[in-house]
Amino acid sequence: NPNVCYFTNCKQWYNRKVCGQPTVITYECCPGYEKVVGEKGCPAALPLVNIYHTLGAVGASTTQLYTDRAELRPEIEGPGSFTFFAPSNEAWAALPTEILDALVSNVNIELLNALHYHMVNKRLTSEELKHGATFTSMYQDFNVHVHHYPTGIVTVNCARLIKPDQHATNGIVHVVDRVITAISNDVHTIIDVDDDLETLRTAIAAAGLTAMLETDGHYTVFAPTNEAFEKIPQETLNRILGDPVALRDMLNYHILRNMQCAESIVTGTPLETLQGTVLEVGCDRNAMTLNGKAIVTKTDQLGTNGVVHYINELLIPDSAKTLLELADGSNVPTATRLFVEAGLHSHLTGSEALTLIAPQDDAFKGETRGESMTPALKTLLSHLILKERLSSKSLYHGQELETLGGLKLRVFVYRNNLCIENMCIAAHDRVGRFGSMFTVNKLLSPPTGTVMDLLKNQDRFSVLVGALQTAGLTELLNQQGALTFFAPTNDAFNSIPTAERNRLLRNSAELSRLLKFHLSEGLLVSGGVSSHTRVTPLQGERLELGMRNYTVYVNRVPVTDADLMATNGVVHAVSRIIKPLRQEVRDKAVEKFKAELSYTKISQGLNISRSTVQSIIRKWKEYSTTANLPRHGRPPKLTDRTRRALVRNVTKCPKLLESSSVLGS
Repeated sequence: NPNVCYFTNCKQWYNRKVCGQPTVITYECCPGYEKVVGEKGCPAALPLVNIYHTLGAVGASTTQLYTDRAELRPEIEGPGSFTFFAPSNEAWAALPTEILDALVSNVNIELLNALHYHMVNKRLTSEELKHGATFTSMYQDFNVHVHHYPTGIVTVNCARLIKPDQHATNGIVHVVDRVITAISNDVHTIIDVDDDLETLRTAIAAAGLTAMLETDGHYTVFAPTNEAFEKIPQETLNRILGDPVALRDMLNYHILRNMQCAESIVTGTPLETLQGTVLEVGCDRNAMTLNGKAIVTKTDQLGTNGVVHYINELLIPDSAKTLLELADGSNVPTATRLFVEAGLHSHLTGSEALTLIAPQDDAFKGETRGESMTPALKTLLSHLILKERLSSKSLYHGQELETLGGLKLRVFVYRNNLCIENMCIAAHDRVGRFGSMFTVNKLLSPPTGTVMDLLKNQDRFSVLVGALQTAGLTELLNQQGALTFFAPTNDAFNSIPTAERNRLLRNSAELSRLLKFHLSEGLLVSGGVSSHTRVTPLQGERLELGMRNYTVYVNRVPVTDADLMATNGVVHAVSRIIKPLRQEVRDKAVEKFKAELSYTKISQGLNISRSTVQSIIRKWKEYSTTANLPRHGRPPKLTDRTRRALVRNVTKCPKLLESSSVLGS
């Protein structure tokens, strides 16, 4: 219906949350249209009126009143084509009393000047109000500054258009949510004249950023107050102020590349800073937030080349931090404390080019978290600092990294992980002023000799060590290379029937085949195992690896202790002998076949159904074992009465089944 008017931005705002609060859509007739009883919408079109009367129709009655007082009414009722950014009634009411009293005084021209600054001498629809555009106002040719954001929000001097495109015979009215004032100063001047920003002003001059903030642009400056600087430890502040690179990075971290008025913030949005990283800008109710903190104390101090928002907390980017400050700002409190207790503070706060490997809290066992510093732990922590500044993106498979303690750590690149020895990187790099930090999921397990040395040093592998000697594999496990050994513990060998175990341990050829099935070329730590990982053993079929509930499984055998690192490989302890998957499947099939055969024979011999037999055997196994049943003789024919008694009394008297020999086969 061409006579029905719809607000063009309703569709954009429907179901949208502004600053975390649901948007409320209210439906009313567009100006110039009226409701007709019995019909949808507002189909009754009224003729357009001039700007003065349009102000009343769109709910800007206070602005209409002040045009009378300022004697502006004849101008906006007469001929011409104007754009009027009309403050809402609430906008006028929000002005401080002293400012409002000065504006509406009958003895000066301030009110007329203020209203003229809200006017442009041509018709401009919201579509023509392009982002970053400036238009000459009707007050001494001062510009008004327009920003049209991707969210659909349009601002003029940071006041939001809340009812745009209200057409009149001699122009157009846009209702805005605040009274705007003339702008003559640039961003640097705003900072320069405010005593509350004195420390910031000094820092900007020291960093050489004064000229930039005086040039044309569309900057957003989150300006830390003197109070914000005072909250920083003096040692940290002096270090940054004395380092031009760190100081420039810190200040650029407070400046956005684009102008963002407070009214433009819809949700937490990452916005790029001049420093190169992003700030998460959002809002909590009516307060603007930075990186989730409500630290903005004053907003929308508009300059000719940008906007200033005051904050009461200094923002320090990673690029201006020491390694210790990086660790302190990450979720690695236990590692941070232990590094300091180990006397490594000077390395983590100096200007050495280093890389810190920081294990997450879960990597530390309970006793490690609270124990006092020991020489062994101090040495281990020194191996978590690398002698050069690295990026995880530059690491490659087989690379060796030298630690502060003089140890060489190996890099392993897997499809799903990047690992240094047994530790796998669990978060993005943190890049500081002089060093970098890797967050890892485990505490380092340093290589301790060859694979053979490692096995000899642990009593749980004593049977395996003897078996390896019998099989002639000790030289293989001592030579240089990269092996993965799923090493059977003593419990694994003891799970084999005694006679079979004794025969196996005397047969070097069979023992060699068995142990080589537990060995593979290449070094695979647990972090490199995905849901479906295959490795080829030195002898035999493939090994199928998987990860369930943080436990590695090899051919369905769980690894009881993973990532025992050696100089020429890694050992994963298993408490069962690993069998080929086909053999395991075949063994299960044979067991199932024997059970089915037993059920059938008993069913035929006792003349009862297979389901009854299965029920009897299930109950029987709860009280006894089929191994105790006689293996000779034939099952007798049972009468119905005896059969019923058997089923009824099997749990009370399982010896009734001893006459059946098939249960033991």
